[in-house]
Amino acid sequence: MPMPTMAMPASTGTSTATTAPVAVPGNAVAIENFAFAPAALTVRRGTTVTWVNRDEEPHTVVAGDSSFRSKALGTGASFAFTFTKAGSYGYVCTIHPFMHGTVVVTP
Repeated sequence: MPMPTMAMPASTGTSTATTAPVAVPGNAVAIENFAFAPAALTVRRGTTVTWVNRDEEPHTVVAGDSSFRSKALGTGASFAFTFTKAGSYGYVCTIHPFMHGTVVVTP
């Protein structure tokens, strides 16, 4: 016996599929979808920031002033750095140089 069908109302809008960011602790940066999230993080001096690679590709975390540098991080790997001086620290993934982030350290 055929199943009855129901008419669906016509859509009047558009939708876009998005991937929700993965939650990370307050002093952590997720690396996913070829981006650092959050791209800018503000912490107090003495804070340890941890980057966690949630992508299936390797990534690095390298400061523009050479103050910190990770090895290539595979999926699930992390890198941590403790910021002992106030300032603004820009960083990139050297494998994918279009990936940028900043950590601002307050006194």
